[in-house]
Amino acid sequence: MAGVIFISIFIVYYSYNPEMLQFVQPKSSIWVVKIPEEQFDAGAMDAIVKKGYQIVTETSSWLGPSVEDPQRRFAGNNLSCSNCHLQAGAQAGSGSWVGVTDRYPQFRGRENKIGTIEDRINGCMERSMNGKMLDANDPNMMAIVSYMEWLGEGLPEERIKEYSGYPKIVLPNVAVDLGKGKDVYTRECMVCHGEGGQGIPKPNGVGYTYPPLWGSDSYNNGAGMHRVITAAEFIKSNMPFLQATWDNPKLTDEEAYNVAGYINSFERPEKASLTEDFPDKKLKPVSTPYGPWTDEFPAEQHKFGPFIPIIEFYKKEFGITKSK
Repeated sequence: MAGVIFISIFIVYYSYNPEMLQFVQPKSSIWVVKIPEEQFDAGAMDAIVKKGYQIVTETSSWLGPSVEDPQRRFAGNNLSCSNCHLQAGAQAGSGSWVGVTDRYPQFRGRENKIGTIEDRINGCMERSMNGKMLDANDPNMMAIVSYMEWLGEGLPEERIKEYSGYPKIVLPNVAVDLGKGKDVYTRECMVCHGEGGQGIPKPNGVGYTYPPLWGSDSYNNGAGMHRVITAAEFIKSNMPFLQATWDNPKLTDEEAYNVAGYINSFERPEKASLTEDFPDKKLKPVSTPYGPWTDEFPAEQHKFGPFIPIIEFYKKEFGITKSK
């Protein structure tokens, strides 16, 4: 009888205070990163987001050198944005776009000013895509930004760091060993990117399934990926493709470092006016392979390391802590 009375009282009390059991109730939703290809195939994207997805995954068809209207040829090579920003920008550790629009405007040392997300995209257009800038109000630019915003919808604060940039590596305090880098490339990279770094074109001949890593149709020498440290961070977290992730890599830091140097030892397109980059030369990343620099280290060391002595110099002389 006492038990029945207790249950009756509990039911009445709970009807007026349902939050009393909130702590044992499962959360109604847990944030999960979107899988863009599935969302696209399911027709779950707004028209402008869908267009942005198509542009970043089929960039050559929309903005590349073979686009019918010469005025719409903004990319100077046949890469797609998603060749580097994996899973159409959804993959953590690959320069993901998840939450990226919330980080802009931000200061950029390369321009020495506060830049917008559109400025950042144009940086890639001029360097990684070896092309030219889009107007901020260009419909294609607006579609790209809308797609990036869509990717980051609802990103919890505790997951922001996971999707920001590239995880750091422990830098070897030696110069790149090109011989060891070639060995890693032959063993782990050549199957997709080719012996000559030429990549594998898509079956329709427009764009690449696996992008070229050097040569005339790759990123130019002003791109961030032409810096050994940046390339090594990307490689460690993402390569070999579909085998490595940022939290379960396959290559060691040393292997990623050496193969990054090997890839960047070959010729690629040259960007004009590189001396204008980083108006405050003290802010230039230590692995930027083109001068001028605010130090006396040789060009060879800025390109292939060792980088730790350069990092220590900037800390001692200017109080600037650099990681790349």
